[in-house]
Amino acid sequence: MRFASIGSGSEGNGLVVESGKTRLLIDCGFGVRDTAARLARIGLAPESLSAIIVTHEHADHVGGVPAFASRHGIPVWLTFGTLGITGERFAGMDRVYGFDSHDRFVVGDLEVRPFPVPHDAREPVQFVVTDGAVRLGVVTDLGTTTRYVEMSLSGCDALVLECNHDADMLAQSDYPMSLKQRIGGRFGHLCNDGAATLLRALDTSHLQHIVAAHLSQQNNTPARACAALAGALGCTTDWIGVADQARGFDWRSLS
Repeated sequence: MRFASIGSGSEGNGLVVESGKTRLLIDCGFGVRDTAARLARIGLAPESLSAIIVTHEHADHVGGVPAFASRHGIPVWLTFGTLGITGERFAGMDRVYGFDSHDRFVVGDLEVRPFPVPHDAREPVQFVVTDGAVRLGVVTDLGTTTRYVEMSLSGCDALVLECNHDADMLAQSDYPMSLKQRIGGRFGHLCNDGAATLLRALDTSHLQHIVAAHLSQQNNTPARACAALAGALGCTTDWIGVADQARGFDWRSLS
């Protein structure tokens, strides 16, 4: 199994997971042409995708899904809550499937294990994806950790983990107070220290890769995010990967 990001941040998100002939795109917040170009950078054609699975209804995650899936005939999976809000955008499309936030489902060679997260959306989820041998945990939008989040992610072989903001940088930014409170609140986004706290609660004995994701371009830096995660793991910062907005990150393999 391997995985790669085509971009991560408030301007759009997309992560590909591959096993055998199965390729899942988790979220798509980019336009049709931009998504195709980003996929081409990691050697994929749109038609090679087996499905798009969606975490929640915010534009940087679902904004490009209806047009891209319709253009290329790709099945889409969303929670019933997300589908309830975005359903009109998928009207008339074949192979649009709803699922409950606790329901596992299989697409080809991959099993998808959703789990609910605290975030300001209708029925937001994040995912653990497995081929039966290794597990990838993806958490890009949550305001705070929960015991259920920790149970879902513990023992994963790879993690893509939100480090949205540095709390001090956010506090000192020129964002309106209401936006600061939303981002830093229980249903907003995980700060560097919050990501480190989550990481310390997990069994990381199988961890082969960890990538900091969804970094704010205004209120965080890769160096600060890497330092927080490295501190939690007791490793050097050069072992921590970073998914950036423009290029995401290249393929990483799991053995």
